[in-house]
Amino acid sequence: MAKAYWISAYRKIKDADKLAAYAKLAGPAITAGGGTFLARGMPAKTYEAGLAERTVLIEFPSVEAAVATHDSPAYKEALDALGDGAERDMRIVEGAE
Repeated sequence: MAKAYWISAYRKIKDADKLAAYAKLAGPAITAGGGTFLARGMPAKTYEAGLAERTVLIEFPSVEAAVATHDSPAYKEALDALGDGAERDMRIVEGAE
């Protein structure tokens, strides 16, 4: 079974306090679902049409584990805390293994 990668790009952070509340809840929800944070923060360098925006990369054992984590009650609580505090582009991609 191929690993999966959850990729979030923060297009705009509107409320840092809401983002902090989200992060406090999201981290434990994601790790409980089998996620491992591989990278998070601003890009060191962008190329081509790349945007300088906060990006988070999380590895999961499978697409199913990533989707189940996203759809879990614990992660929903984190999303509720975030509310309209940020505009994000989030996707789950299957690994190339």
